[in-house]
Amino acid sequence: MPSPSTPAPDRRPRLLVVELWGLGDLALAVPFLREAGRHAEVTLLAKSHAAPLLRRFCAEIEHISFTAPWTVFRGKYRLHRWPWREMWRITRELRSRRFDVAVSARRDPRDHVLMRLAGARRRLGFPRFGSSLLLTEPLSPPAHPHRAEHWRSLAETLGWELAPVAPAPRRGRRAVIHTGAGQSTRLWPLERFDEIAARMRAAGWEVTLLDDSLRDLDQLLARLSAADRFIGNDSGPGHLAALLGVPTFTIFGPQLPELFAPQHPQAAWIEGAPCPYKPCFDFCRYAELHCIRNLTTDAVWPRLADWLARG
Repeated sequence: MPSPSTPAPDRRPRLLVVELWGLGDLALAVPFLREAGRHAEVTLLAKSHAAPLLRRFCAEIEHISFTAPWTVFRGKYRLHRWPWREMWRITRELRSRRFDVAVSARRDPRDHVLMRLAGARRRLGFPRFGSSLLLTEPLSPPAHPHRAEHWRSLAETLGWELAPVAPAPRRGRRAVIHTGAGQSTRLWPLERFDEIAARMRAAGWEVTLLDDSLRDLDQLLARLSAADRFIGNDSGPGHLAALLGVPTFTIFGPQLPELFAPQHPQAAWIEGAPCPYKPCFDFCRYAELHCIRNLTTDAVWPRLADWLARG
């Protein structure tokens, strides 16, 4: 007879994956989700933007849409404005699934509370602020701090291997420049992207400029998949491009590449000015965002041109 923490032999285990944040975070979780779908019945708890990504990359994954109030940028701790009724409904729905396992790649006690409330019998995560009490298997952070390595560590604990991806070479000269980002602290000035586009066109590149006005994710994925190179801010579209096999060049400001660089073997980047508060996670202590605004076009272009030439 199977133990209480082991699913019956006639069915696959039910796995809950919690990833409640942005597009880039979700893109980094897709390799884990793909592998998980080979071993378990997987449910992803994520924002609504997960739906088009799952349709394209792992259609067998079930999606429960939930926007956690602590993931909004402003007023996240005004508890009286939290959607308590919706949160109770989500918790009841999760409990009804009778998950065997729940995982989160974030060192976030709020994820661990959700996993505990969901009633999963086996709960894997990276504890913080005493949240190991909510986990049945608290894990040590991986030696490399990148979020993708946290997903890899979870997979290894479950006995799976996330094989490295070897994208097909992109030998064309079509480039997408995406000038948007989820937060203003990550925005390199638009006029400098225009200057980069002009220099690339003069060098024989076919350049398409996109911004956050393109909100249809299916259209964005189609535009990115047709590109041979991607240039943009530290934001979700860069991670989506890498997931699609497109080499990326990222302009970093307040965040660190070793934590969130797109996962592509030809990924490159340039970091903004040093700052003692990095990574500041989108809250700047200064009136002027010098870490990214001090990066001039003349500072970015030599490194970008070298990356384009190496392609």
